Amino acid sequence: MSTPATPAHILIVEDEPEIAGYLRRGLAFEGFSVQVAADGHAAIAAARERPPDLVVLDVMLPGIDGLEVARRLRSASAVPIIMLTARDAVPDRVAGLDAGADDYLIKPFAFEELLARIRVQLRRQRAEPAAVLRFGPLSIDTGAHEVSIGERRLDLTAKEYDLLELFLRHPNHVLTRDVIFDRVWGYDFGGESNIIEVYVRYLRQKLEAGGEPRLIHTLRGVGYILREES
Repeated sequence: MSTPATPAHILIVEDEPEIAGYLRRGLAFEGFSVQVAADGHAAIAAARERPPDLVVLDVMLPGIDGLEVARRLRSASAVPIIMLTARDAVPDRVAGLDAGADDYLIKPFAFEELLARIRVQLRRQRAEPAAVLRFGPLSIDTGAHEVSIGERRLDLTAKEYDLLELFLRHPNHVLTRDVIFDRVWGYDFGGESNIIEVYVRYLRQKLEAGGEPRLIHTLRGVGYILREES
């Protein structure tokens, strides 16, 4: 990551020249170091050559699409990824988050909103020191992004990891839907969305796959809590 005296380096992956130019000029004006890639192959090469502090990634790209780019970037690093797309259905957003995106912005969007989300992601990246979090048989190495339950290593998507880390940072505390939306997604999917329920179910399936007892419990009408049942 950049030091405070060094501007954060942002990689924009966008194949529409007008949008790419607009974002490059706006972010450069705000003091960021900016690089543009017009397709997926160029994005992956650029990230290898100069690892970015954050990636703004369009979903619809020639060659390798944005979802595959996100998967490849995420397999190599924990760089924050903000996806841009014209698709606003919940399954499309879930696909982007499962591919490794940290945030999701629907086109058309206001530059001010993108800027705010970039700053949120950069603050989060710098705020939390690496640590090993433990609760019962669960452990998370936040530096290596590795999760284990007992002797079993868990393979989690980016959002599953973020959600589980939130629970481990607040064990035995009730987390409401509003808190989870704010801390894990940074924005609201809409009151009708069952996105939290979906991800809690994913986590439970992976945590309990070896016959382990349930650790994430639902408090109906209130939220969720990480606790060991006596």
